[in-house]
Amino acid sequence: MNANQPQLSILVPTFNNEKIIRDCLESVKWADEILVADSFSTDRTLDICREYGARIIQHEYVQSAKQKNWAIPQCAHAWILQIDTDERLEQGAREEIINAIANAPDDLNVFRIPRKNHILGTWLQVSNLYPDYQTRLFRRDLARFEDKEVHAHIRVPGQVGTLQHHLLHYGMTSLSKQLMNLDRYSRYQADELKKRGKHFHWYQLVFRPVAIFAYYYFWKRGFTAGYRGLLISAISTTFDFWAHAKLWEIETFNLPASPR
Repeated sequence: MNANQPQLSILVPTFNNEKIIRDCLESVKWADEILVADSFSTDRTLDICREYGARIIQHEYVQSAKQKNWAIPQCAHAWILQIDTDERLEQGAREEIINAIANAPDDLNVFRIPRKNHILGTWLQVSNLYPDYQTRLFRRDLARFEDKEVHAHIRVPGQVGTLQHHLLHYGMTSLSKQLMNLDRYSRYQADELKKRGKHFHWYQLVFRPVAIFAYYYFWKRGFTAGYRGLLISAISTTFDFWAHAKLWEIETFNLPASPR
């Protein structure tokens, strides 16, 4: 970027991501700064980040939103693109992002980016997986992630712009990995439900799963994506089922918040 253009920081949260971090960093290496917010990785993640000139800060992980909100003020530049290690920018996004932040009016503080979710190696557009807008490009001093235990979104005042180029998301690379995430994230969601004052009711395990599966598989046309559509609909259903089951467990046994 030249001196007349606003500069951009890339914020990447990491923890033991040596297998996937390189592709992520390769897609954003053109930025003015890469800031890695690491949760004390023990593999080669930080060595790879140093190859790309990243500045590394470390902090004990509590939850995703708190980790990112801790890191945001430490970014050097006024505009930030937050990207996860299992994501990358598609080709052509660089020029669009540079132009977007250079020409943003004063009351436009965030851009949403469409995301392509790849499920077991294939990009799916059904079951609410596309365009799956992510508000990830934002002004540092105005944006913070909402205080949620899981699936927190950016909260920013003012107008929201929309980019055309995509984030590419490779989060579901195997069923085993997805099942491990399901166990962990459903507990985070149960913690979130408790924090919001929600209580368990028996019908949440009887009627909600039927409605959720019908929504994703039939209404959102998951059936058109073959087995992948069936699997993603089932995963969405079981996530909600286990979140409410774990809410019952928390209430019944008076469990503390989940360790991270």
